[in-house]
Amino acid sequence: MFTPETIAFLADLKANNRRDWFEANRARHERALAEPARLFAAELADRLSAASGAPVTARIYRLHRDLRFARDKTPYNAHLHLGFSGAGPGAWLVGLEPGRFVIGYGVMGFDPAALDRWRACVAGPEGAALAGILEGLTAQGLRVDPPELKRVPAPYPADHPRGDLLRRKSLLVWDDRQPMDSGFGPGAPARLAAALQGFDPLHTWLRAALA
Repeated sequence: MFTPETIAFLADLKANNRRDWFEANRARHERALAEPARLFAAELADRLSAASGAPVTARIYRLHRDLRFARDKTPYNAHLHLGFSGAGPGAWLVGLEPGRFVIGYGVMGFDPAALDRWRACVAGPEGAALAGILEGLTAQGLRVDPPELKRVPAPYPADHPRGDLLRRKSLLVWDDRQPMDSGFGPGAPARLAAALQGFDPLHTWLRAALA
């Protein structure tokens, strides 16, 4: 599982973000980051699957950056991101980097059909329930990503009471309160599975409305 060595490797990668440095430290990458990530992801996926009653698949996001359209040509991400999906349209998310550990839940981007369903739901009675869920989560100190659109899309009125939700093309809620060491050691998957239960009201709403 993750250890302070994981963070030390990511910090050094950030300071030496070059292919030659990475190749010289490939064994360290495997020991400090890649293998712990595989173990952590597999166990947390199992725990989320048991809690949700549906199969959950883990995804470890690539360390290598896509440089095709990037101005920043550094080849590696100096962070680790993991996603866990399969129990409905949303995904649980875990992010680890020097000085920051974050967990989250939501939908990174609605496909066209899901976006239509989303807008119909949030404009109707179900939208009031979702607004209440999000208010409760933010009152606990969680953070909601801002909407992508500047204006409420047609055919909904500009002054719709849930215009904030209608202006969204995704919905992500984050918990930045986790201490860094909550991701360390063999007990980390159990701790994080328990912490991710805080998103259960949102998970239940999305599963009922959009699945």
